[in-house]
Amino acid sequence: MTTATQNTDPIVLAFSGGLDTSVSIGWIKNATGRDVIAVAVDVGQGGEDLEVIRQRALDCGARDAYVADAREEFARDYCMPALHANALYQGAYPLVSALSRPVIVKHLVAAARRFRATTVAHGCTGKGNDQVRFEVGITSIAPDLTCLSPVRDLALTREKSIDYAEAHRLPIETTKSNPFSVDQNVWGRAVETGYLEDPWTEPTKDVYTYTDDPAFPPLPDEVTITFEAGTPVAIDGIPVTPLEAIEQMNRRAGAQGIGRIDIIEDRLVGIKSREIYEAPGAMALLEAHRELERLTLEREQARFKPTIENRWADLVYDGQWFSPLKSSLDAFIEDTQRFVSGEIRMVLHGGRTTVTGRQSQTSLYDFNLATYDEGDTFDQSHARGFIEIVGLSTKLAARREAAHGHDPVAARPPEVSAKG
Repeated sequence: MTTATQNTDPIVLAFSGGLDTSVSIGWIKNATGRDVIAVAVDVGQGGEDLEVIRQRALDCGARDAYVADAREEFARDYCMPALHANALYQGAYPLVSALSRPVIVKHLVAAARRFRATTVAHGCTGKGNDQVRFEVGITSIAPDLTCLSPVRDLALTREKSIDYAEAHRLPIETTKSNPFSVDQNVWGRAVETGYLEDPWTEPTKDVYTYTDDPAFPPLPDEVTITFEAGTPVAIDGIPVTPLEAIEQMNRRAGAQGIGRIDIIEDRLVGIKSREIYEAPGAMALLEAHRELERLTLEREQARFKPTIENRWADLVYDGQWFSPLKSSLDAFIEDTQRFVSGEIRMVLHGGRTTVTGRQSQTSLYDFNLATYDEGDTFDQSHARGFIEIVGLSTKLAARREAAHGHDPVAARPPEVSAKG
């Protein structure tokens, strides 16, 4: 008689079809004796046919494999909140990969429930952000599940992973002659590793696929985007879903070379990394959305919202999509979007977006107050008292300085003049 102590339930693996997750299937089976259920989540990444990726998982040894179509869900429930938040991590990165992780996590947990699994695995390394995003996300919505990271726990380098894949004849395309690590979805594309790790090295043309060379653009492309409550609902007057809006702007802005980002980024784990991103649709939509907010947000809302936006972007970058604080920030952001409706006209050309017109039925722009011409309704007699009140506190402080024998101007640091 033997006592069964070994866990025999399957392990659900987030499967992308790339090097790390393909290697992970074999390692999990060899190291634990447990079957692997590979789950690929379609977030609009394009590239290989997802049926090919599903078959690859089976060929690499998975017991079962399936694809969850999350494209509409990703665009509607993840990209649109990021658009409402004008989310740019460190003022530059539109959270391409970070946004996709929570929707993938959601489907991984659903698969774990379906297959009665207690462990969810991913192919992240120990140096990146995604290990945090996956594991914190999983335990935030399913605290009973445990997480496994075979690539990290084996401390596999990219070269070792390639050697393992070749030795076991795993059907993957990544080779030593193609060292890039690529992650992409409908919101954008991220490229790293290889020679790009040298921040002095200029990216070659083969790095980019979502965008054409902005130095040789086609003729300017004028586009009008219609928003309702902060969400694009039509392009050039033709109704679109959030997914269709992103896809159309990816094509049109991408053709003009818009959305190329080359930055030094502060990873959550404390490492600075050089990252290349392409996000033509995201960057064009973000610019249009910000411009419409300038027309429709009340002044104090507009001044305060960037503080919330920055914190929101940090939370999402750090894998805190399901955190209580993000939920609270969501409530504020969504409240600000109630009147962000209208149209933005912009020209796409040569790597740039230029807004040329804006209009809204909920605009706070009052022509009769703004004009200096006939029809001006602004009562200028109110200005004198307004100025007196605005300057009252500094006026009182200046009187105090003078009463105590101090010259407020002389007390300031001297200006540094340029010497020729």
